Amino acid sequence: MRWLEKWFVMKPLKVNSNDIESFERDGVVLIKGLFSGFIDQITTGIDKNLSNPGKYAAENLTDGEVGRFFDDYCNWQNIPEFKNTIFNSSVGYVAAQLMRSSKVQLFHEHVLVKEPGTIKPTPWHQDSPYYFVDGSQTVSFWSPMDKVTTASLRCVAGSHKWQKPVLPTKWLNEDSFYESSNNFRTVPDPDLEKMNVLEWEMNPGDAVAFNFKVLHGARGNTSSQRRRAFSLRLIGDDATFIERPGITSPPFPNHGMTSGQKLREDWFPIIFSQ
Repeated sequence: MRWLEKWFVMKPLKVNSNDIESFERDGVVLIKGLFSGFIDQITTGIDKNLSNPGKYAAENLTDGEVGRFFDDYCNWQNIPEFKNTIFNSSVGYVAAQLMRSSKVQLFHEHVLVKEPGTIKPTPWHQDSPYYFVDGSQTVSFWSPMDKVTTASLRCVAGSHKWQKPVLPTKWLNEDSFYESSNNFRTVPDPDLEKMNVLEWEMNPGDAVAFNFKVLHGARGNTSSQRRRAFSLRLIGDDATFIERPGITSPPFPNHGMTSGQKLREDWFPIIFSQ
């Protein structure tokens, strides 16, 4: 604990009681400057990811759609800049505060790049139905490496408390992600249904923190600059493995876990503990 206390002094803390209350009430909160000291490292890591995509990399545009919408995940072990950000920024401590958790495990990192003129939006979705993670103590951090206005992340306040999860879909064509759509609600249109959508203009290094169960999406990038986003998916004390009705995303093949089991720490390392 002595080493952790020294570490805290060296790293600015970016969360307060109002942030925690907002996160619990709305499922989402903006943390200003969370990754401001790691922008160069993260952008270098994104460049490496773009030049050498991993096995889960995807191009999310169909024929005739303009621009480029790239995403990839589960590459932190091969990109030192990502690994350094995960273990040496204050993100683990901030996550523990928001989740009110004594420890924080890494689930995975995610890179999302929309080049200028990319009209296609990120479809409305919850992360949780894609994952084999069950629990209320979860948090994703979505951080742009470029200033964003209209291409920011958009989150529906309070959607983490919905009783029925939203149907997960494939981003390329928006078909159902699983063969069975039972036990899911249809994907809503938050704008048409006048839901409380929260979004912010963001500077590089700012981060939107949101629960895995929050409905979120993003507009296309119609600006003249890139929109490179770095995201971390983290879990807390009550997170356990849950079976889904098909292969999850990410799949993590041969993980060997069973329902109700804590996620194995050799695959999903603890990045903060108190």
